[in-house]
Amino acid sequence: MDPKATERRAQQKQESAKPRDFQYIRWFETLGRQDVPLVGGKNASLGEMIQNLGGMGIRIPGGFATTADAYRAFVQQNQLAAFLQEQLKVLKAEKSPRKSPLEEVGQAIRTRFLASTLPPTLVKELREAYRALSQRYQQPNVDVAVRSSATAEDLPEASFAGQQESYLNISGEDALLEACRQCFASLFTDRAIAYREKHGFEHDQVALSVGVQKMVRADEAGAGVMFSIDTETGFPNAVLINAGWGLGDSVVQGTITPDEYTVFKPTLKDTSCIPILEKLLGSKSHKTVYAETAGQHTQSVPTRPEEQTSFVLQDTEILQLARWAVAIEAHYGCPMDMEWAKDGSTQELFIVQARPETVQSQKSLTTLKTYTLDTHDSALLSGVGIGESIATGPVRIIHNKEEINHFQPGDVLVTEMTEPDWVPIFKKAAAIVTDTGGRTSHAAIVSREYGIPAIVGTQNATKLLKNNQIVTVSCAEGDQGLVYDGEIPFSVEESDLQDLPTPRTAVMVNIASPAMAFHWWRLPVQGIGLARIEFIISNTIQVHPMALLRYHELTDPRLKEEIDTLTHAYLEKPQYFVDLLAQGIGKIAASQWPKPVIVRTSDFKTNEYASLLGGEWFEPQESNPMLGFRGTSRYYDKRYQAAFALECQALLKARQVMGLHNIIVMLPFCRTVSEADQVLAIMAEYGLKRGAEGLEIYVMAELPSNILLAEAFAQRFDGFSIGSNDLTQLTLGIDRDSPLLAPLFNEADPAVQKLITMLIDTAHQTGTKVGLCGQAPSDNPAFAEFLVKAGIDAISLNPDRVLPTLLQIAEIEERLRTENKRPENNYMEDTPP
Repeated sequence: MDPKATERRAQQKQESAKPRDFQYIRWFETLGRQDVPLVGGKNASLGEMIQNLGGMGIRIPGGFATTADAYRAFVQQNQLAAFLQEQLKVLKAEKSPRKSPLEEVGQAIRTRFLASTLPPTLVKELREAYRALSQRYQQPNVDVAVRSSATAEDLPEASFAGQQESYLNISGEDALLEACRQCFASLFTDRAIAYREKHGFEHDQVALSVGVQKMVRADEAGAGVMFSIDTETGFPNAVLINAGWGLGDSVVQGTITPDEYTVFKPTLKDTSCIPILEKLLGSKSHKTVYAETAGQHTQSVPTRPEEQTSFVLQDTEILQLARWAVAIEAHYGCPMDMEWAKDGSTQELFIVQARPETVQSQKSLTTLKTYTLDTHDSALLSGVGIGESIATGPVRIIHNKEEINHFQPGDVLVTEMTEPDWVPIFKKAAAIVTDTGGRTSHAAIVSREYGIPAIVGTQNATKLLKNNQIVTVSCAEGDQGLVYDGEIPFSVEESDLQDLPTPRTAVMVNIASPAMAFHWWRLPVQGIGLARIEFIISNTIQVHPMALLRYHELTDPRLKEEIDTLTHAYLEKPQYFVDLLAQGIGKIAASQWPKPVIVRTSDFKTNEYASLLGGEWFEPQESNPMLGFRGTSRYYDKRYQAAFALECQALLKARQVMGLHNIIVMLPFCRTVSEADQVLAIMAEYGLKRGAEGLEIYVMAELPSNILLAEAFAQRFDGFSIGSNDLTQLTLGIDRDSPLLAPLFNEADPAVQKLITMLIDTAHQTGTKVGLCGQAPSDNPAFAEFLVKAGIDAISLNPDRVLPTLLQIAEIEERLRTENKRPENNYMEDTPP
């Protein structure tokens, strides 16, 4: 039987199947977000989506909710109001010798609730509604999820996520009634009480609604969490999806390290694009499935090896979820936090929850806080970094709730995974480090809300670290969080982004690490002036491209084993290089969309290439690699041309498949005009033809030959980018790495400045753009003034120097305008998005 046909018939019977005139129950499709006081944020949101987004193809499982009046009737029938008041007063009392007041109060209230009876009318209506839901889905005793939804949750300033309980795979009327009673009791979990205390909500003013929703058979497929905003940086143009096998609680609770997918929102509108910026394979060691043992609803089982080494979602499914995230965000008018599930029977995707995102959306967009370690050695361990900050403190390893009384303010919480009931120590912790979990796990959510750094998914923190060991937890170095031994000094800089000037000289930023690209999205720059792909190759790919292309010729078994470990998800080894390079380039380009992003093709020296896995098999030994087989000379050489083809494929994928047409390609170390012609012809063969689909190609101006023949180079390229380090080296004849000659190395030397001035003049005469990427303008105000006076179109800087140099350039321009000496040009005016 066609499952979709069954679903359609079930929907057609919906009106006749559901009972009428309930006192304590509302069907989801009759609810909207205005009904939060009636059924809580979670249930109101489900109704809102069913009513308004179901017609757009977004699937939400059906069900019903008990009202706040049902909870109040439960409290009244069992005379719980006075008891609650008495118990909550204990929170102000002295600490019990055995337990904290919070534990004492929570346990007493929950015990009383679980011993109480549901109002007869509510029991009757729950049974009747459950039968109607079973009829709707044509399943006797339909399996449902029973979730708590408080009337003060899913607010923009406080999500209350995970504060009450949920129960999965509930089947049968009696089991449903018991789950409802347990949901009522979960309004007073320790964590829920502490959370309301923190946010100033009166306990007796909050009621609880129970949502009863048809289960999605994710136990036979997968499930997870999705955000319509980057959870670490607040970058608004990304959808973040976490995925695990089985039911979604393993992802939410952080008991596994899930897959992670990042999707670029602006080009999702183009159905010809596949804008998946990143796909990270999680270990996914176990999954939650329906229990086979009587009396249990779910159980955790190990995942199979093939599940651990494969992605939960296909690309088409990733894009479908991302488009739903964009639609849901547009409907609610704010960034959203969603849970999704895939039905293993029908292979259909569903949204099972949606709430406003409550951390990044509440941060100021006018300030930028940057943490920087003053110095550090090798890290002890690493994981997924949460929070972009740094903290230091003694390690306190916590295995279970009984140990939390040992936790002291300022300790670094180290645990396998955090538990929702550990709220008292979250408020004290300097940082959190866990063995398992991903960006959307409980530990990650808690750390963001409390404003502390966290590193999740380290695999072995509880084994490597020791109690009382002083560590520094750094989440300020990109996506990867690092734990260092000892107390390492760090600095914190807060920058005001309001009322900044906009110089006519374009101020751009240099980015090497895709992991850091989103961190700098709010910088007031006019694009990325230099994105080096060497960082992506050495840190992410790690394998020499020729070792992937000629993998079967390798004879070293240990080398092949290392390559196999990195490329295990790829049948074709070269595709590993293309995909990871494209994703890295794409993430950098997305961070400044639609502003121009100049991506330089690889410029490793032979000794640097040789350090990659397999590199020694393919690289010659040179006495002076700085002046040897580097830059464009490699691209047409038979020893490397096939590897350059992989670079071109990656660039083409980022531009055309991901839709990031703001990428400009730049060639490094191009010695001669004939060399330029050879490489441009090869690039055109590989699909990167200058002018095609708006593609611009630049060249680095870092050799005197580039400047002496600038007019000829300008006929072949759309722009120049001055590499001041190599230009100074080759102009003055100084090895830039020589400590003996360091005092002579000076980008502001008159000879270097003369060449730069010549290039700028020729570029303007030929209508070619010209910029400079390097630290010299930041370190030397006089050099910055020289560039501005010479009429440079753009200056690209490292991120930490953008704001001070921008202010400096604006002051120089104002002074020169007063003196009427500033050439009128603007690099960006004729640069289309």
